[in-house]
Amino acid sequence: MQVAIFQFSLFGINTYVVFDPATDKCAIIDPGMVNVREQDAIRKFIEAKTLEVTHIINTHLHVDHSIGNTWAVKTFGAPVLAHKDDEFLGRSLATQATAFGVPGEVNNVNIDHYLTEGEKIHIGEGTLEVLHVPGHSPGSVVLYDRQDGFIIAGDVLFSGSVGRADLPGGNMHRLIDGITNKLLTLPDSTIVYPGHGPATTIGREKRSNPYLA
Repeated sequence: MQVAIFQFSLFGINTYVVFDPATDKCAIIDPGMVNVREQDAIRKFIEAKTLEVTHIINTHLHVDHSIGNTWAVKTFGAPVLAHKDDEFLGRSLATQATAFGVPGEVNNVNIDHYLTEGEKIHIGEGTLEVLHVPGHSPGSVVLYDRQDGFIIAGDVLFSGSVGRADLPGGNMHRLIDGITNKLLTLPDSTIVYPGHGPATTIGREKRSNPYLA
């Protein structure tokens, strides 16, 4: 599968469109668009590629990663997938927005399908495997394309850093344990597409990430 990256204004969130060019099916991952310009960027890309959105996936349900869910659901009519342990965050999205000073009306997120460890999400002929890696939030998941050698890491792992664990439900010990046992065991060549900032690789983070020494 192929990955298109969109960086949006709210906390520099990376929103991804993962698509299978053989079937023109795609998933929108972590919709972070907050205005018409950002919405148009996603919509025009999907229209230009004549893609069909089959899934809207949240790696977790902090406001910056899910504020665009309502628009995405209304526009593309696809189901929302997220882990059940983050449902309390989806139900408090408007409260999160207020706490972080996000302007405008923000709607809570309803999960249509609960993701579970080891589950395989089929996008056309491609597959994303669900890895549950709590610690940044209780329901944080990483999406692994084993065939194409990449992960969509949400706020679990970054280039040179890891997710913060001081938000509700966070736990640094669980986060580091999950990264160590589920992510650092992947091939070194695996590309890491994080929720913020530039892409990296598992090998690079094993060698130089100060939080994983």
